Amino acid sequence: MITSKQRAMLRSMANTMDPILYIGKEGITDNTIKEAYDALEARELIKCAVQNGCDLSAKEALEDLSSRLYAEPVQCIGKRFVLYRASRKDPKIEL
Repeated sequence: MITSKQRAMLRSMANTMDPILYIGKEGITDNTIKEAYDALEARELIKCAVQNGCDLSAKEALEDLSSRLYAEPVQCIGKRFVLYRASRKDPKIEL
């Protein structure tokens, strides 16, 4: 678990980021999970967005992805959310 202070730091880092993962009308597929896993391994902090045709809310997508990827939910605003997981091979962000 990350503390509220660490979460605040991650939120400020994610503030300027653009979403790199989009969840469309198919919802969260195996391919979406693989993309998110690879992105978390490379970047540790990713911003995602739920598109208009999707049946999931951003909060539901955040909870689903974070539990499947063992990642920490950082923030959810509107249709966008942020995930964090330390890289197993090459950690970059120091909490």
